[in-house]
Amino acid sequence: MRNSKLHVSTRRTRSSLSIILLVSLCCFFYALGAWQKSGTGRGDSIALKITKETDCSILPNLYFETHHNKGYNSNSNSNSLTQVKAFEPCEFKYTDYTPCFDTRFRERKCPDKREKLKCLVPAPNGYVIPFTWPKSRDFVPFKNVPCTKNNLMHFEGGLCKFHDAGIEKYIAELATVVPISDGMVRTALDIGSGVGSFGAYLLDKNILTVSFAPKDSVENPIQFALERGVPAVIGEFGSVRLPYPSGAFDLVHCSRCLVNWTSNEGMYMMEADRILRPGGYWILSRSPFQKSNRPKEELEKIESISETLCWKKKTKHEKGETVIWQKSLDRSECGRKLVSVCQSDDSDDVWYKKMEPCITKSDSDSKISSNLKPFPERLFSIPPRLSNNPDSFNSDNKLWRKHVNAYKRINKLIGSSRYRNIMDMNANLGSFGANIIGLEKGINGINWVMNVVPSISERNDLGVIYERGLIGIYHDWCEAFSTYPRTYDLIHASGLFTLYQHKCDIEDILLEMDRILRPEGAVIIRDNVDLLNKIKIITSGMRWKSKIFDHEDGPLVPEKILICVKEYWVGTGGDNIL
Repeated sequence: MRNSKLHVSTRRTRSSLSIILLVSLCCFFYALGAWQKSGTGRGDSIALKITKETDCSILPNLYFETHHNKGYNSNSNSNSLTQVKAFEPCEFKYTDYTPCFDTRFRERKCPDKREKLKCLVPAPNGYVIPFTWPKSRDFVPFKNVPCTKNNLMHFEGGLCKFHDAGIEKYIAELATVVPISDGMVRTALDIGSGVGSFGAYLLDKNILTVSFAPKDSVENPIQFALERGVPAVIGEFGSVRLPYPSGAFDLVHCSRCLVNWTSNEGMYMMEADRILRPGGYWILSRSPFQKSNRPKEELEKIESISETLCWKKKTKHEKGETVIWQKSLDRSECGRKLVSVCQSDDSDDVWYKKMEPCITKSDSDSKISSNLKPFPERLFSIPPRLSNNPDSFNSDNKLWRKHVNAYKRINKLIGSSRYRNIMDMNANLGSFGANIIGLEKGINGINWVMNVVPSISERNDLGVIYERGLIGIYHDWCEAFSTYPRTYDLIHASGLFTLYQHKCDIEDILLEMDRILRPEGAVIIRDNVDLLNKIKIITSGMRWKSKIFDHEDGPLVPEKILICVKEYWVGTGGDNIL
């Protein structure tokens, strides 16, 4: 009896000790998780060990190299535990589908929710991954974007070859007036850009140019520009403001761009003035290949409007029909009577905002412009717009340097010529793009990043991105982007799906990503693990291979990384795919 009581007592003691031990362990791991999530636990040896083990895995089921293999059609993405919705290919007629642009309309006109395609836009039969830069500047595979013989390009041995004779001489002439080699002219907008030759050759001067032109019903100049590896978007001067912040560009160029600059009281010139930084240059030029037919009366009106904008004509350079103006650093010193000032308090609030015949307020623009450093120094210098908050900029840049290094451990081709056209769908301060370009030290880089700032973001930092010498655009991801299919090699989205999860259908955003991503292109999505699991299931039905990775700080951080690769497949003109 006594022994029985002793055993019961012992069991109770052991049970109490087990409970105490269990509670202690729970408290310890809760504290450890909170420590990790706070970011102060980066040195934790257990988390670091797990992270290192994850880094060793170079995604055995993902292939980042190109294949050009028509028969590559693996279905290994199927998920046996979850019913996966398989998306069918769209009809072959949608090969070059641009949902929000129709040649019948001058403005963006996007389909409503009921009209959106719920299918995968096919690549044309015979499609191959574009050449790497700089070969892509001169040659585009004919099967990718068919060309016709004209004064800019011709068909040669299965390739579209570009006639760029004269471009370098033309740029050399501009350089006699515009200081294009000292790093102060870094960002440019080429309006009515043709096939992007002006921007392609400015890259030799370390000038990053956005080619900007409307959709063409016969030839697709913007599609050619992007296929060549030149930044470009579909767009046109219409009734709404251009999707760029004030003072974004150091240079705005128009060569036979067919814009009626003098219409609506010079409203389009005033919009050009808005996006041009103080001290920047506006170039109105004939083509290096053809003579302009711009009437003399229109040129006189342009002269008159430029005076009211307080632009200084660089009369030294009037050879042929090329004229250069420079925007004043300080309009208050202009003795001329100016046109009316826009009443809007935020000149960067432009998404679907009507254009007006007025000049924007720019009290601080001249200070910002005078404080800009030359490129590439400005890439990691404190942007003037953040001069009062340098710590946030430095910490953001440090964080993204760590993230980009982690991406490069997973995919060693990041930073190489494999990924030329890159997009950041939720760019914030542009630190992802800056560190991607920073891999090449920002000089004559082999890749560029289109930094997108969503129109619904709480913060509008696209102006900061341009101050860093990068390019970008405003956009709402509930709509299709202003580009052709298959125009980006690598797409990055950090926090994008958290931002949009209650705004529009995640499925629609992923289908749009698929439309603009090239076959065998890569996607990096950084977000909450619950969202990533949903995304991974959807992409399994989109012919994407994918894998989820832990956060750099360890597996206890709820933010994860989803790496995807789009499979190679093409349409055939019928119901079959290859």
